[in-house]
Amino acid sequence: MHYNWNWMVFWQMSPAGDINYWHLLFSGLMWTLTTAIIAWIIALALGAVVGTLRTTPMKWAGRFANAYVELFRNIPLLVQMFVWFFVVPELLPTSVGDWLKQLPNASLITAIVALGFFTSARVAEQVRAGIGSLPRGQKMAGTALGLTLPQTYRYVLLPMAFRIIMPPLTSEFLNIIKNSAVALTIGLLELTARAREMSEFTYNTFEAFTAATVIYLLVNVIVVNLMRYIEHKVAVPGFIGKTTTQVAGH
Repeated sequence: MHYNWNWMVFWQMSPAGDINYWHLLFSGLMWTLTTAIIAWIIALALGAVVGTLRTTPMKWAGRFANAYVELFRNIPLLVQMFVWFFVVPELLPTSVGDWLKQLPNASLITAIVALGFFTSARVAEQVRAGIGSLPRGQKMAGTALGLTLPQTYRYVLLPMAFRIIMPPLTSEFLNIIKNSAVALTIGLLELTARAREMSEFTYNTFEAFTAATVIYLLVNVIVVNLMRYIEHKVAVPGFIGKTTTQVAGH
């Protein structure tokens, strides 16, 4: 294929007239990272709670947690994004729905919520697997020390489980960064949307999406190395390596 690459296009001014296309892509990256990081905080918090409930002896809590996971894990993210953006405001009282639709960052908020709930179901499954992989003696040891069930989870089981599931959590964090691209369908000008915008204005499609690809790769490499460092710091010698492989395979 004969194609004349034009890498100088990145220094051309965008239609807005105040920034070039490199800055346009960088602004998209900032929206991508903002969306992914806030959604990850929500996913980690909700996933830890739901995943823990799935392992407790309380049957009603387990049923609720299982239903939560099946609901958000089995519906495609794109559908969930549309439901949060187009359907939910219509189901709320008119004043509340109109307020939500008129928010200046409505697409950002919707993307964060949709990504957070979608990923929390996946995190919950990892947390459940991590707790389930622990020896029964750890829970019994907590009880023998006089800890209540919530205290046993907080001080004994969850700290160990999170050490075990660091590798799969890394994968989920990478997924949430990549899945943020779906938000372009509701108008969020994240990295992929900016690359498409650049392509439409300049007709340099290959250059635009090559740059976006490289940026995604660089971000993911940084995340992987950061998570490896954290994993190394929190690892329990002689325990984590074997169990981590089992959980990641699960």
